[in-house]
Amino acid sequence: MNTVFNHSAMLQGLVKMDEEESLERAIDEEVVILPYDAKWQRIFEEERDRLLHLFPGDFLAVEHFGSTAVPGLAAKPVIDILAGVDSMSRADELMEPLCRASYATSMEFNASLVGRRWLMRWAEGRRTHHLHLMVYGSREWDQRLAFRNILRTHPELAQRYEKNKRLWATEFRLDREAYTAAKAGFILQALKNAA
Repeated sequence: MNTVFNHSAMLQGLVKMDEEESLERAIDEEVVILPYDAKWQRIFEEERDRLLHLFPGDFLAVEHFGSTAVPGLAAKPVIDILAGVDSMSRADELMEPLCRASYATSMEFNASLVGRRWLMRWAEGRRTHHLHLMVYGSREWDQRLAFRNILRTHPELAQRYEKNKRLWATEFRLDREAYTAAKAGFILQALKNAA
């Protein structure tokens, strides 16, 4: 990720050095897998409620997905949130308001995405939330929730996934995009097997 868009900092015309340093550290944060933490669900619920309060009527659904949404599964301690919108143009309209609501994003990274937009929250030099805007009910939306549900109902598959994630996290410790790409084959195979 190259250029990070932090609208509130732009509006103020000044970024506190500690906030900027915190954001830079979060952008370059290593991939680390931690044991499951039951508070992840509460953290999701708090952020979901905050988003629904700040953006009433803008999201058709807000879901917790990714490994932190699977009880017992070790994960990067970043809450993945799926927010459903009625169109990608609506997602684009929400980018600046979301950045004013404590999110940051990479314009270059989002330009490379098809069918979704990505933002993150951070604190104390580490990522805390990833927000993925997608068209509600799209194929991409359904696949992400289907994979979450497969892991929730198939503990043996979840354990295999965790074992592989630990290997990928070691191999791609300093390359989050490579880590994410490494998971893609496992996810596609799990979805195919479940169909």
